[in-house]
Amino acid sequence: MRRGATPLENDRELRIEFARREDLPAIVDIYNSTIASRQVTADLEPVSVESRLPWFEAHTPDRRPLWVARDGERIAAWASLSTFYGRPAYDATVELSIYVAEESRGSGVGSRLIRHVLAECPRLEVKTVLGFVFGHNEPSLGLLRKFGFEQWGYYPRVAVLDGIERDLAVLGKRIEA
Repeated sequence: MRRGATPLENDRELRIEFARREDLPAIVDIYNSTIASRQVTADLEPVSVESRLPWFEAHTPDRRPLWVARDGERIAAWASLSTFYGRPAYDATVELSIYVAEESRGSGVGSRLIRHVLAECPRLEVKTVLGFVFGHNEPSLGLLRKFGFEQWGYYPRVAVLDGIERDLAVLGKRIEA
């Protein structure tokens, strides 16, 4: 466990639920907490709750869910499935995003969320899950590999973060029903 991480006391305390509108400020806070590290997102400045409303509304429990992991009343992490490439032939393929609150990193909540998301894929008629991860983000790469994701693509030096060119790895997993 990462130093300073809050351990999950037991399975009963962590609840994975569909996100509600009132969760959006906490979701945005978690997202914004990753920007400064230059490891997780290509956003360079914090985003606002208002700017994320259309994104939030595009996620629905029956098609492209957005889940939160609650540790008590606190949102410890969130995960979403987003439409890939926006054309009908790709309907069974999704992009996975997962973000963990700073105080919960290393606690196991990321693994719990991924297990939940993968278990939901058959219900959602998802056959392929993709993750787009910076090549230098070893924790996220390791987490996806732990669940059987393999590297399917690699884009060298496609992002510039604080003057440093960064690679993007595409990891994928087929879902067998």
